[in-house]
Order: sequence, then C-alpha cells, then structure tokens
Amino acid sequence: MKIHQFLEHYGIQSNPFAVEDAQTDTVFKSGCIDTTYHPAWQKVYGDPAEPSTSIVFGEKGAGKTAMRLQIVEHIARYNRENPTQQIYVIEYDDFNPYLDRFREHQMGRGRRPDRTLKRWKLWDHMDAILMIGVTSLIDRILTTRNSMATPGCDINDSAVSKLDQNQARDLLLLAACYDESTTETFKSRWKALRKKLHVWSFQSWASFSLGVGVSVALAGILTALLLGPGDIFAPWWLYLIGFIGGWMPWLTKATRALWKAHAIYRNVKVGNHERLPLARTLMDFPLGELASQPLPMHHRTDDRYAMLNKFAGILRSLDVTGIIVIVDRVDEPHLINGSPELMRLLLWPMLDNKFLKQTGIGVKLLLPIELQQFVERENKEFYQRARLDKQNMIPSLQWTSEALYDVASARIQAVSNGEAPSLQSMFDETISKQRIFEAFRQLRVPRHLFKFLYRLLVAHCNNYTDQDPSYKISSQTFESTLAVYLREQDAFDRGLGAG
Repeated sequence: MKIHQFLEHYGIQSNPFAVEDAQTDTVFKSGCIDTTYHPAWQKVYGDPAEPSTSIVFGEKGAGKTAMRLQIVEHIARYNRENPTQQIYVIEYDDFNPYLDRFREHQMGRGRRPDRTLKRWKLWDHMDAILMIGVTSLIDRILTTRNSMATPGCDINDSAVSKLDQNQARDLLLLAACYDESTTETFKSRWKALRKKLHVWSFQSWASFSLGVGVSVALAGILTALLLGPGDIFAPWWLYLIGFIGGWMPWLTKATRALWKAHAIYRNVKVGNHERLPLARTLMDFPLGELASQPLPMHHRTDDRYAMLNKFAGILRSLDVTGIIVIVDRVDEPHLINGSPELMRLLLWPMLDNKFLKQTGIGVKLLLPIELQQFVERENKEFYQRARLDKQNMIPSLQWTSEALYDVASARIQAVSNGEAPSLQSMFDETISKQRIFEAFRQLRVPRHLFKFLYRLLVAHCNNYTDQDPSYKISSQTFESTLAVYLREQDAFDRGLGAG
C-alpha cells in the first residue's frame, strides 16, 4: 500500500511529515508560519515598534529555526503595514565565513578551535553583524542582483536621496570598512555607491593635484632653462626639495591611509578586505574629515558602538526605526562541530548587557539547550555583566503533548483539499486520545514528532497491499513503531552526550 493512497483517502495532498528541517519545510512556510506558534512566541517576538532582546534555549528540533523564520515573516508584514517605521532584520546564523577569516589571523597553535575561540571577543561579533547589515543595505540601495539580503525591508531611491552630506559620508565609511559583497569588485561597488549618493569630494584630490602641478611647473622651468641661453643658476637640490615639497601632502595622506587600512585589516579579523584596495578607498576621503571619524582600528568595542550608531542613524533617515539581530545555528559551524564548550566560547562575549540593551536594537538569541548548563554554573560577575534577568530569557523551549498535537493537526490542515481530518481519525478506535498525548509527551519536540509520524505511516502502509488497503493505523503498529523510535533516539542522545 502506498503512502499517498492512504493520505488521499483522507483528502491530504502530500505527506505533511516528510520534512524535518524548518529551513526547507514548504509545508511550514506556506501553511503553518502564520498559524502554528510555540506558547512562548509572544515573549520572544515582542513588539516590533520597540525592539527587545530575548534569549531562548531549546534542544535540537524544538523549533528555534522555525521561530526565526516566523520572526522574519512577521517583521516583513509589519514593515508593509508601517512603511515609515520599518524594522531592519539581520540574520546572524552563518558563522563559518567569519570564523574562517578570524582563524586565518591566528598563528601556529592558535589555530586550534579552542584557542581560536578563546580569542574571539564581543567586537568580533559586532564586526560580523555590521558586515551583514551594511552589505545588505548597500545591496538594497544599488538593487544588486542575487543579493542575500533578508527580504521585507523597502529602501527606495527617494529615501536614499534624503541622506545629508554627513550621512552619505558615514555610509561610504561603513561601506569601506564592512561591505563584504562578492557579487562585484570592491572598487566598482564603491564607485557605484558614491555615484548613487551623489558624493564628489574634489577636496580629496587637492593634494594629488598639488603634486602634479608642482611637478609640471618644475619640468617647465627646467625645460625653459635648458633650452634657453645661459646657465642654470639654481643648484639641483633646490629642484628636488621643490618636487618633494609639492608631493609631501599627498605622501602624508597616502601614508596615513595605508596605516589606517593596515590597522583596520589587523583588527577587523572577520573581514575580507585587503590592505591596498582599502587604503585607496580611504584616500577618497579628505584627510581632516577622516581623522575625526571613528574607525575599527583597535581591539575595543567603543569604535564598534560608534559605527553601529552611525549605521542606525542612517537607517532612521531611510524610514527604518529599529534593528533586530537574530542569532541561530551556533552549533553548526565546522570549527565548533556541535561542541557545547566551543559554543560557549563563541557566544559568551555577546552576553553583555550594554550590547543586548541598546536603544532601538533587539537581539534574538536562539541557543542550543546544552548552553543552559553553563549559565547555571556561572559566577556573580557574569550575571552582573549579562543581566539575564532583563533579557526575556526562556530556559527551555518545551512543548506540551497538547501543543504537539495541535502542530500535527495544523500541518494536516495545511495540505488538505478541504476540511482536514483529525489526527485521531487516522488511528484505530483502540488508540485513545489520551494514549496519543502520552506518546507525544515522550517525543518532546516537533522534529521527533514528525519523524515518528512519518515512520508510522510507512510502517502501516508496508503492512498492506494496494488491493487490500487499510485506512486505520492499528494499536500494534503504533506501539511497536513508537518503542523502536524511542529506543533509537535514546541511543542517539547517549552517543551525543558521550561525544
């Protein structure tokens, strides 16, 4: 007996339990993202008009990624309804490129995962977040094709034209330090952004023009004296001094730009910029103007907070009043490979109350349950710095059996032709609703629920032929499949614990 034959009997178009990962789950995205919520959803999501921080701990399969997708979808809807008070979403969920670049800056034994992550600081997180946000913003302004920017925030040309000269300069400065796009060359993208912002700083060419002018003048004088009558009265070293003096302002500016580019390269360890292209870009700024601006040139957070404030100020002029940073999938980077201790080294610098409670910025930390044990062991100094009591912390993303039953029912409804059948109607009358609840309680999280129900459907259909089908799952099949699944899952969990 085929599974689709069983499902069609109940008016179900496709198997609602075939996909386990929310990232690729079309049933969830098309039919459940607006109807299926964890009981703690409102505390995590909060009010977009006042972005707030939330810290969630949940085991694998508890729905953290699904919650991230729901946050993105709901904020996109909020932005459509409030075009002058939009929220900017930064999805900080792929750590691999930043960890790889950071590791390249380490030497020798420092490249070991534990030693690498011990050197990771809060400003490295802030640099990575700014890279995602700035690159995404420039993609929107330039309408870059194949952009990876999170959808849902509308930045139009009329809003960009409202930026004043100082804000345009700040955006160009942010682009110089943090634009990590690989769709275009750094130079061409920089020129396109400057053209879009209508920024033409002729003052930045003054020192170069002076050097060229002095060189041309000296060449003209020498030519005239050599071709004319008489001897050259001035000694040669005077011409050399004049030549050096003419180029000295440009040489000074180039040296400072190269030094700043080197300092940025050394201190923004998660970036992908090279020194010389960055130095050439910094040369486009007038020397005095650049000297007064904060740049990420030191191992400290002060410069990053200043850059983040610049970024938020630009967004406010673009009708974006708040920022939401969503942190997810911290157990997946290959450098961490699921290790709770390495996850702690990566995430703990971010647990800083000053960072988490910035005005207009909310950070949603969707963390593996394994990190909860480290929180419980921390000292008083950690709690004073993190102030977890102010961060809307959810110690465990738990599901009741009733909530899991509702999740399964919602998925069936999402793929049904008309009125969806109840989940219980698929089971034999000997399986009571209370027994279903007891089984679901043992499964704990949606991922285990989906795996079990998929396996149950397969086991049932394998017991019958197409010519002699049965449309009720028997108690024996239910119990045997559940027992095998729980035993396998228990062995898998013990294996993870041992690892």
